[in-house]
Amino acid sequence: MNFLLSAAFVLCWSSGFIGAKLGAGSASAVTILMWRFLPLAVVLIVVAAARRSWRDVAARDVGRQALIGVLSQSGYLLTVYHAIQLGVSSGTTALIDGVQPLVAGALAGPLLHQYVSRRQWLGLCLGVGGVGIVTAADAAASTGVAWWAYLIPFVGMLSLVAATFLESRSRTQVAPAVAMTTHCLTSAVVFTALAVGTGAATPPAELAFWGTITWLVVFSTFGGYGLYWIILRRSGVTEVNTLMFLMAPVTALWGALMFGEPFGVQTALGLAAGLAAVVIVQRGDRSSATAHASATRSGTMTR
Repeated sequence: MNFLLSAAFVLCWSSGFIGAKLGAGSASAVTILMWRFLPLAVVLIVVAAARRSWRDVAARDVGRQALIGVLSQSGYLLTVYHAIQLGVSSGTTALIDGVQPLVAGALAGPLLHQYVSRRQWLGLCLGVGGVGIVTAADAAASTGVAWWAYLIPFVGMLSLVAATFLESRSRTQVAPAVAMTTHCLTSAVVFTALAVGTGAATPPAELAFWGTITWLVVFSTFGGYGLYWIILRRSGVTEVNTLMFLMAPVTALWGALMFGEPFGVQTALGLAAGLAAVVIVQRGDRSSATAHASATRSGTMTR
């Protein structure tokens, strides 16, 4: 079950970069993001009201989830879409965002007081090496893009890291349906305000635009974003961030097949390193869980 959730998460999250590339030629970033979240927020609010999902949720928890939504959706997605529209390839954007696990992994100990084993650190370092290999190859093949455009995804990466730790430090667990509704409503407000303020609220009269919106809502929002928080709560920060190492090579391969973006030997090596990192960390987690269970059973028998 965990493997299927992880695989679905990787594919769905990677689909967001592809969707951003698909929509880059038809509308501005804020136009796409406004129409991605505005109808979705309305539907989620109606569903939440019908199910009375909000009746036991404190106002403080709603405010925290709204802040998480600003960081993990609004800030993250706006930087990703803007970078791609400036000419940064979908693969390169995903590769830059691949630095996130290194940052989150380094901060997990002091901020969350989570133990990170040597095996997990080995996997994290191997994943970083894979991301570095693919990044170098993809950046070398990119031309005609301003150097500062590559800094924009770093801002989004830091925004997502902040949201991850804010959620992990929360003392109250909010139901996923409530969290997603709050995040999407927050994003709808933010992106609608930006689109209206910049005169970019009117959607283009193109079928391809609405196809992109459907792609982003189904695969990226419900699939990628929903699974992100589910796996975070089930397995913790370390495993989620290790899976994030796979986003870069998977997106690079996907971008090569759909858009002709470069994918060579170095990219393949980076993909192999990312897969190895996931295997190492997940085996370490299973071994730790088995050892913990055995110690618990032993302690129970001696009492």
